Amino acid sequence: MYQSLPTGFLTLMSMTFLLVVGIFIAFVLALFLIDVCQRKDAIRHNYPVLGRLRPMFEHLGIFFRQYFFAIDRGELPFNREQRNWVYRAAAGVGSTIPFGSTRDLRQPGTVLFVNCPFPTLESDSRENRALIVGPDCRHPYAAASFFNISAMSFGAISKPAVLALSNGARIAGCWLNTGEGGLSPWHLEGGADLVFQIGTAKYGVRTSEGKLDVDKLSAIAAHEHVRMFEIKLSQGAKPGKGGILPGCKVTPEIAAIRGIPAGADSISPNRFPEIGDPGELLDFIRRVREATGKPTGFKCVVGAVGWLDDLFAEIDRRGPGAAPDFITIDSADGGSGAAPMSLMDNVGLTLAESLPAVIDGLVVHGLRERVKVIASGKMITSSDVAWALCMGADFVTSARGFMFALGCIQSLRCHRDTCPTGITTHRPRLQRGLDPADKATRVHAYVEHVRSDVGVIAHSCGVPTAHGLRRKHARIVSSAGPSIPLEELYPDPLRRVPSHGSMRVPAE
Repeated sequence: MYQSLPTGFLTLMSMTFLLVVGIFIAFVLALFLIDVCQRKDAIRHNYPVLGRLRPMFEHLGIFFRQYFFAIDRGELPFNREQRNWVYRAAAGVGSTIPFGSTRDLRQPGTVLFVNCPFPTLESDSRENRALIVGPDCRHPYAAASFFNISAMSFGAISKPAVLALSNGARIAGCWLNTGEGGLSPWHLEGGADLVFQIGTAKYGVRTSEGKLDVDKLSAIAAHEHVRMFEIKLSQGAKPGKGGILPGCKVTPEIAAIRGIPAGADSISPNRFPEIGDPGELLDFIRRVREATGKPTGFKCVVGAVGWLDDLFAEIDRRGPGAAPDFITIDSADGGSGAAPMSLMDNVGLTLAESLPAVIDGLVVHGLRERVKVIASGKMITSSDVAWALCMGADFVTSARGFMFALGCIQSLRCHRDTCPTGITTHRPRLQRGLDPADKATRVHAYVEHVRSDVGVIAHSCGVPTAHGLRRKHARIVSSAGPSIPLEELYPDPLRRVPSHGSMRVPAE
């Protein structure tokens, strides 16, 4: 074949090939000289050129482990089995599996629900009743769903993601927390019930000096779909540090909603300047509640627990009307698109410690009926939600579970504006793959599946509704081997302290 080609053409091909090879050799030689002469990187100096491959292999290793090497239940922050559970639930496929569980039920910390010999018949099951939050407010909120969407700001997630969540929440009859990034048109367009979060930077309700603007707050409250207001003291992934939105994600639209410059890092203060003790927290709650007329509470990660006693004691002094309408407890293993590793890995308590501490404190001070409790943090499956309800939570919220429902593949690029699924990026090319209408149906299916599955667990335990779950309905595997009842591990607080007039046992 080559004999039929013109001699000139073959010569040109040969010269081109030699030129490419020469350029490649020159390029490798240049890298070799650069690496040998530099002293900042020992690997590159000792192994010139080849040492440059290490960072690339280190980065690719994350994805090779995720897809090829990690066992189904051996990966963090969420393993393959957890992600697949949400994918199936969001697709409406169901959770029926064959042959047996792949979960090791002997591991310490494993929660086991206590089935009764005579479970609740389907005919005897009941719809979960709506819980009234802020009954003394001008506009109380009847929350129908015990499973809801946790805080994700417009900015941290994209426009189509917000639209999908808002529409899906409306269809499912649950609420959507706006996150601290302010109220966007996309939150309102979906028509879902909204919880407006006020972060330390007060985005959307701030003056030019960063103080609370009561007029803007009242304007937000005027929207019918804004049902409650949440004051964010701290967040699971970064307690003690404010929100972080890299400048690459602060578009002109996001900047206008937040009231900050476009393209600059959006860094919230690490606490409210106005709130330095429990009394000032109650004052701030009262101010927001009076301006809006709607239920107002706060969100925090529990670390030190002594301040909760001070808070409840201050409420005792002022009267039950001064109490927050709800408290959201975030877990130390909560997530975020951007947070310092030192905080994400080491600071705060998990829900296993903090949730019962808050519940029991409210019971001791006679506030359990007055203050609703929302549990948040790494709860994406029905068993997680059922455990939180057993512990005493009124509601459970999830953020990352809904990200999986939208199609998140845990690529760990949330903070780089390069999310391949379009959820946490503002690049139009990447967003085009996320269809809000299609993903809204997945959000709806996910909520329905979780609520249905929690109902199945409740019926197995012999109670007609999810809100009937108590600590006696679950056990936890101990390090010694046998499981321990939750009610033994976390006994009734009224039996551990002297009784006083303000204490009362919460209604069943």
